[in-house]
Amino acid sequence: MKIDKQKVEEWKKQHGEIFQIETQGKSCIVRKPTRKEYSYVSVVKNPVKAQETLLNQIWLDGDEEIKTNDDLFFAVCSQLEDVLAIKEAEIKKL
Repeated sequence: MKIDKQKVEEWKKQHGEIFQIETQGKSCIVRKPTRKEYSYVSVVKNPVKAQETLLNQIWLDGDEEIKTNDDLFFAVCSQLEDVLAIKEAEIKKL
């Protein structure tokens, strides 16, 4: 997949952090999900369907084969945890 640097900059301005995930010569570009999107996915009972829904929601560009080839799909989904990484917060007793 050829990456258009201008498009990447536009996505960063629009979505904040974006990520490229690569596997077996294929790649895709995704963004972090919004709270509303993450909430919607969290109620999907089938874990594979939840991953598929999440990937479709945050997908910006990439090799479409990732969405249809099970090996590529599961490889990319295994990296979504890094996209969903939650920042740490501190709690102080007052």
